[in-house]
Amino acid sequence: MIDISLQQDQFEVVPALVQPTLVEVLKSRVKAEMALDVALPQVHTLPIDQMLQARLASFDPEMEDAEADNAFYIADLGEVYRQHLRWKALLPRIEPFFAMKCNPDPMVMRLLASLGAGFDCASKNEIQSVLNMGVDPSRIIYANPCKQNSFVKYAYTNKVRMMTFDNAEELHKIKRFHPEAQLVLRILTDDSKSLCKLGLKFGAPLDTTGFLLATAQELGLDVIGVSFHVGSGCFDANAFGEAVIRARRVFDQAKEYGYEFNFLDVGGGFPSAHVTEGITFEKVATILGSTVDALFGPEVRVIAEPGRYYVGSAFTLATQVIARRTIVRDLAEAFTAEQSQSPSHMYYINDGMYGSFNCIMFDHQVCEPKVLVKDNAFTYKQAIAEPHGFASVWGPTCDSIDCISPKSSLPLMETGDWLYFENMGAYTITAASQFNGFRKSEILYTTSEQEVSLHF
Repeated sequence: MIDISLQQDQFEVVPALVQPTLVEVLKSRVKAEMALDVALPQVHTLPIDQMLQARLASFDPEMEDAEADNAFYIADLGEVYRQHLRWKALLPRIEPFFAMKCNPDPMVMRLLASLGAGFDCASKNEIQSVLNMGVDPSRIIYANPCKQNSFVKYAYTNKVRMMTFDNAEELHKIKRFHPEAQLVLRILTDDSKSLCKLGLKFGAPLDTTGFLLATAQELGLDVIGVSFHVGSGCFDANAFGEAVIRARRVFDQAKEYGYEFNFLDVGGGFPSAHVTEGITFEKVATILGSTVDALFGPEVRVIAEPGRYYVGSAFTLATQVIARRTIVRDLAEAFTAEQSQSPSHMYYINDGMYGSFNCIMFDHQVCEPKVLVKDNAFTYKQAIAEPHGFASVWGPTCDSIDCISPKSSLPLMETGDWLYFENMGAYTITAASQFNGFRKSEILYTTSEQEVSLHF
């Protein structure tokens, strides 16, 4: 077992050790390769509360600009940086390949690229966006077991060799369009203790891996290792250890077919920084790191595909209350205990389920509204000393599914007041649409770590 106390001591000294390397990386590789005449957004160095205040102060209610008071994000790139240091301290052997599907924000990606992270891509466009930053193809894994023909050809043309598979048909496709690929067999694991059970769609059962390895051998394809994914939003740290044990079985089985595997991809499912109870990253690292070390020698390269781990806690969303609806009850009727707990108001805000809050439907997130501005007073992270009641919070579209919170405890809000939502970096912006003509929320960048400014 890993001694977390020792790792925490290590974590304290990692920033001082890592920083010179990051500066060197920036000068020698990333900055030169990223000189593409692309204007980058400004990265401020203000705390999140000051960024929120500055943005809100810029709004003029008398302006005729219909877009002036739209919802907006504050992204703290310093949080992404801290998460990277934390990863390197607790799982030093395992290389992080950022799962782009979680949040393909260009500033996050540029920062992670300059920190030396790899990228987990699932499509041509994702691969292209990484290559356009000057990232070497060897730092990309095409981790989609079922790929479009033209995308496989694009990977071949651009020397992206690592890719996953979980079925025989995919092997024949790769043989035709990318015979030089370095293949990774994705196996099925127990994802019953995850919010998003990816095993419903991907992963080869262990009783089929022999057939797949035999097929790959007959086709003359290079299979280099195994991958798995315990499911997104996993809430059982033991699932990682059990999956590694399954991977070891396939490593041993591969020898029967002439393969000597040297690559293991432990997938994603890692909790974000705001998770401090239950399954934390420290608990996952304890089980995963020790199991990998016990079952795989140093000759085996190990990577992972963290997504929400990096960005979940780095984004804060500010939304304006654009309308309020009071729920009228029969005043002659005495309130029952149940009625007194029912929402008395409906608040409508300018971002919703078809925008940033798609995470409620697709990622099972629970989004808690907090008061940012009330009666022109800035109340970020402040307790409001006035009566609270129950209210529901809704998005701006004309669809009744656009409900953000069916029941929240809030003080009486007025149109023009503001609410904010923390931990909005994972599976939010990436799937946002412009349904009903509502635009996607703007992102403003800051950093709470000075070192981040060296990477832009």
